Amino acid sequence: MEALVVRRLGNPTVAPGEEASPFAAVSRDHRVPELSSPTAVRVRVAATSLNFATFLQVQGKYQERPPLPFVPGSDYAGVVDAVGPGVRGLRPGDRVCSFAGLGSFADFIIAEENQLFLVPDGCDLVAAGALPVAFGTSHLSLVHRAQLKAGQWQIQALGWGAAAQVLLVLGAAGGVGVSAVQIGKVCGAVVIAVARGIEKLQYLKSIGADHVIDSSKDNVVGSAKSFLKARGLKGVDVLYDPVGGKLTQDSFKLLNWGAHILVIGFASGDVPVIRANIALVKNWTIHGLYWGSYLTHQPRVLIDSLNELLSWLSKGLITVQISHRYRLAEAHLAFAALRDRKAVGKVMIVMGSSAKSRL
Repeated sequence: MEALVVRRLGNPTVAPGEEASPFAAVSRDHRVPELSSPTAVRVRVAATSLNFATFLQVQGKYQERPPLPFVPGSDYAGVVDAVGPGVRGLRPGDRVCSFAGLGSFADFIIAEENQLFLVPDGCDLVAAGALPVAFGTSHLSLVHRAQLKAGQWQIQALGWGAAAQVLLVLGAAGGVGVSAVQIGKVCGAVVIAVARGIEKLQYLKSIGADHVIDSSKDNVVGSAKSFLKARGLKGVDVLYDPVGGKLTQDSFKLLNWGAHILVIGFASGDVPVIRANIALVKNWTIHGLYWGSYLTHQPRVLIDSLNELLSWLSKGLITVQISHRYRLAEAHLAFAALRDRKAVGKVMIVMGSSAKSRL
């Protein structure tokens, strides 16, 4: 089978097989994995997702560093190929999705039955493969941690009326950002989305963002304040931040008393400082969100979250935007698209000879 093997840590945008590449040349000689337990399932991978964590993992900069060599892993979807004798709820041919810390950048992967989720009829497998990490991160952070849901209200700055909670999404055109915008709208929030470039802003408007800001040329704080004032709103109730850096620091100026700060990541490379005395005075709640750790500490919460997301996907309440598709041998191009912030939505590796690169 084909597999992308990390032979050494390094820059994942260098083509596999080249001297400076962390990847060995992609070949069909990798061994097909055997079922490892009575409840194990072998899945033929249809598509696997690139996340910023994958980019860091290949460089050795992620918090979890697997021993070399390894096959990278992320969320994926595919078709059940074989099942162990103890498997009761799945059979060959079933369409499933899941998340793997390692191993999904290959034609086949082994997972335990209880780690797999049935993909509803009518849902595209590539879209399902992009769902777990990005949408799971946003769902757990917004719904489970910040308790954002329809029916929450803030008092308007003008008059005695009430208005929906305000969600500010930084890095809104990336995989997690797009999912946060959509989930915010499902939960009834007023969504302010921050991204770079007219194409990204237009897309964010098309999926329901109430106000969009181009961080490459607009004053983010000034634009957001003008919008809030026009709506008669006091400020932002939930800050969703996968970016970090100066943009995060500036965004604190927009937060209401009692706001929730969701720390998702640091795509800017700059970890912001949140002063504890300010958080105390303003009664802010700061949430760190490492989605993968829920598998260990609160698996039931994660399972319920993904099942709800798959239900929303089947009902059309959310959609998965696939920005770029690449073959496994083009993984370096996929990583480059992620690094260069070319994506509007998700970057995917699509397996099989029918996969076609799309920029």
